Amino acid sequence: MSNTKNTEESQDSQESQDSQDSQDSQKSRKQTDNNTSTKRPSPMEVLRQARGQLAELTGMEAESVSSFERTEDGWALEVEVLELERVPDTMSLMASYQVELDPDGQLTGYRRVRRYERGRADARRSGGR
Repeated sequence: MSNTKNTEESQDSQESQDSQDSQDSQKSRKQTDNNTSTKRPSPMEVLRQARGQLAELTGMEAESVSSFERTEDGWALEVEVLELERVPDTMSLMASYQVELDPDGQLTGYRRVRRYERGRADARRSGGR
């Protein structure tokens, strides 16, 4: 008889442990879901998002990102794009766009800050030579 009683207590104990494990697992999943939804994108993800969003809005593909920084409001980038293709390629018109993104990497604004021929050096950045 005592053997049967021990078996029943053992089963009750196991069911209680299984229930606790299930609750712990659910809590862990909820915490992971919450962390995932509030996780900020990495700098590389922000760069990819910025290039893609700018291309979608302007119809011009980004060739490079010449500056990139985190700001109080999110991110600020300067993106170089090909605006007008010419032959020879050194005569093509390029443009620099200032791009602003929120902390999640969503584009909040952009503006063209300069245009230049691909083959020309920028006087203000050449070191005064």
